[in-house]
Amino acid sequence: MAFPLSLWDLSLWTAITAIILLATSELLSPYYGRTRLMINRKRLRIVALIVALIFLASVAYRIFEIIAKP
Repeated sequence: MAFPLSLWDLSLWTAITAIILLATSELLSPYYGRTRLMINRKRLRIVALIVALIFLASVAYRIFEIIAKP
């Protein structure tokens, strides 16, 4: 049984997730006023950057796949 997600699906999912997480971490910034959410902003930003790096790695892999084809 094959895994139902391809590399394209994973790349798209990580891109959307990274954008949402980065936007959320910026909106929770203290410069936009006080927020009463109990979310650790620093941890949220780190997770967003890790997801963004996963997205960039998947894009780099796809580019390498395209270039390396005979």
